[in-house]
Amino acid sequence: QVQLVESGGGLVQAGGSLRLSCAASARTFTTYPMGWFRQAPGKERDFVATITWSSSRTNYADSVKGRFTISRDNAKNTVYLQMNNLKPEDTAVYYCAAKRWSFSNLMYTAPDDYDYWGQGTQVTVSS
Repeated sequence: QVQLVESGGGLVQAGGSLRLSCAASARTFTTYPMGWFRQAPGKERDFVATITWSSSRTNYADSVKGRFTISRDNAKNTVYLQMNNLKPEDTAVYYCAAKRWSFSNLMYTAPDDYDYWGQGTQVTVSS
């Protein structure tokens, strides 16, 4: 079982930056693909970014390409989402997720692909 805890959310003005962190409880995290998703009120949970276990590949939603960067530090059991040039439409609860498939180098973009989820962290971007 992997427990995930997000942090780093908050209120920021448009054009600002935030860095989200997701700390995992188990060393097996280091072998799992990881993803970030977000969910705005009344909307479905949407894919934001994903990264392979070795950081060899990343993938982003079109809406965040060039502004967000996903990374991970396996020595710290942590995955990050650096968010720059934030826009009001980025306002949502952000969730990190882990897929229980060690050493996979595939890209996973659907919520159903993932097995473990954090509790979420709120990001609010004011205009």
